[in-house]
Amino acid sequence: MILPILAYGHPILRKKCNSIDENTDEIKNLISNMWETMYNAEGVGLAAPQIGVNKKIFIIDANPLFPKDQEISDFDRLNSKKVFINPEITKMNDDYCVFNEGCLSIPDIRAEVKRPNMIKVEFLDENFNHNSMIFEGLLARVILHENDHINGVLFTDKISSFKRKIIQNKLNRIKKGKIETVYKMSFS
Repeated sequence: MILPILAYGHPILRKKCNSIDENTDEIKNLISNMWETMYNAEGVGLAAPQIGVNKKIFIIDANPLFPKDQEISDFDRLNSKKVFINPEITKMNDDYCVFNEGCLSIPDIRAEVKRPNMIKVEFLDENFNHNSMIFEGLLARVILHENDHINGVLFTDKISSFKRKIIQNKLNRIKKGKIETVYKMSFS
């Protein structure tokens, strides 16, 4: 089922999420709805709070970020589509990169965000199997962006106050629901 995505300004987007204790039909349903909602909105990641669920879970499918003519590693190909339940970032390197990010909850706004280029993540997959994996580059970035969501952090929190001032009018319009998107949204 395609669910509305919560817009910037909704209080749920600022809450830290609760852990998931067991693999239930409700969680399987949630994951299915998240995939459907994310693909409908043409996103590459979606966190549960973005659809109003206060649970530590997000999904990614970063394949659209890789240029069609670019060769990608087998690791990236195999791991660019994943479910992360109760993720914990256990390691980050000191090598940072900047990339122009956007967010389904903050449509039509993009900004340069600095993030570590390599991370190690401990998480449960959709079958509740424990994983410990290292991700680099675009995959690390998408994971960090979605992981921020389950901690109540938005990418606009990571930009300079000067840049935030520049986009503040657009953020206020989103908060008031004065935007049009091709996907369903819910406003506070």
